[in-house]
Amino acid sequence: MSDKSSNAMWGGRFSAGPDAIMEAINASIGFDKRLYAQDIEGSKAHATMLAVQGILTEDDADAIRAGLDKVRAEIEAGDFPFSAALEDIHMNTESRLKDIIGEPAGRLHTARSRNDQVATDFRLWVRDQCDAAITGLEALIRALLGQAEAGADWVMPGFTHLQTAQPVTWGHHMMAYVEMFARDKSRFEDARTRMNESPLGAAALAGTSFPIDRHATATALGFDRPAANSLDAVSDRDFALEFLSASSICAVHLSRMAEELVIWSSAQFRFVVLSDRFSTGSSIMPQKKNPDAAELIRAKIGRILGATVALFTVMKGLPLAYSKDMQEDKEQVFDAADNLLLSLAAMEGMVRDMAANRPALEAAAASGFSTATDLADWLVRELNLPFRDAHHVTGTLVAMAEERRIDLPDLSLEDMQSVHPQINEGVFDVLGVHNSVASRMSYGGTAPEQVRKQIARWKEKLG
Repeated sequence: MSDKSSNAMWGGRFSAGPDAIMEAINASIGFDKRLYAQDIEGSKAHATMLAVQGILTEDDADAIRAGLDKVRAEIEAGDFPFSAALEDIHMNTESRLKDIIGEPAGRLHTARSRNDQVATDFRLWVRDQCDAAITGLEALIRALLGQAEAGADWVMPGFTHLQTAQPVTWGHHMMAYVEMFARDKSRFEDARTRMNESPLGAAALAGTSFPIDRHATATALGFDRPAANSLDAVSDRDFALEFLSASSICAVHLSRMAEELVIWSSAQFRFVVLSDRFSTGSSIMPQKKNPDAAELIRAKIGRILGATVALFTVMKGLPLAYSKDMQEDKEQVFDAADNLLLSLAAMEGMVRDMAANRPALEAAAASGFSTATDLADWLVRELNLPFRDAHHVTGTLVAMAEERRIDLPDLSLEDMQSVHPQINEGVFDVLGVHNSVASRMSYGGTAPEQVRKQIARWKEKLG
């Protein structure tokens, strides 16, 4: 390429163009072309405002808008000639616009800089990803509500330290993830509200002397208001950091649930059967059905959290206002958004399709002395024992049952009375797993009645 062609969009400041290495490190068109739709919409809003303010003629603004629509059509049809020599999506778009409409294209950049232009484009793109994440989370929450409603009274073991702790209901376990993913949804909603300010019109860093109307362009692009400080507007990437932070927390939650699905679908647990749509076979072992989708979701936190750390590291020492370092803000966000949205869709599909193995859940719920806490509570409630004494009595009875290789309900009344003589037949009413879960009626507890109340609350909330 000639020096002249490589500097065509720069004007007369430099006499020599970048060599191949400089072009390679400087160009961002390989990834920021994903911002084409936002770039074009921002430019159309800017052109319209310039015409209203008398800075452009209506004829020029009409030509610019029509030309930009043609550019967008070419990009979406795969016919656009992207050029690394033109560095980024902004210069590629403007250069092609000039080819299409000629001299009026050169007036589009009046009263703006690539600094406020890219800040606007990127903010619009991240805002779209927040919306997509919110939609994906709502779909996942609805799938979890469906599972919870179907199994509101199915018993299963609740775990601490991955050891059987107390019986819970399948519905209660599903509703735990509803609460978790609902917090993720609220984080994206909150981040979206905070990022919804327009940088357009901040220009390079100091604003502009042209009589522009920043409120008009903000409204046209769906922002709540223009950003109030031009220095901050072009240098702020908090919106991307917040999106990545919310994405990382969400990916952690997805990974935790994926881990449970991997465990639950194993031959040792048999708690759930995952559909064939989200499983694969083995190349050598014909009996295998691997939970590959769950395992891949479990791994996605690595790249999403990695993107978060990367952008924090890029931003940590930058002075105001714009520095070229900030070109490194997009690839990580693009990758994180792609993988988060894919993971949400895959998890929603798995949850919607999976079949819980109710007999296996119930059998596991009754194992591992899961009603020991119910026994201790009964001793406190019915015999007025101090809890520490009740804990000791229960531990002794568990040791007795363990030695005999039976469960607590299989001990005789005489066995129990040998440890504490005041124990009576009423104790057996609390030792069954169904009685145990039914008794957990505190707000947010595992009792089927409470689970159904929470399901109804969330259905009403989601509409």
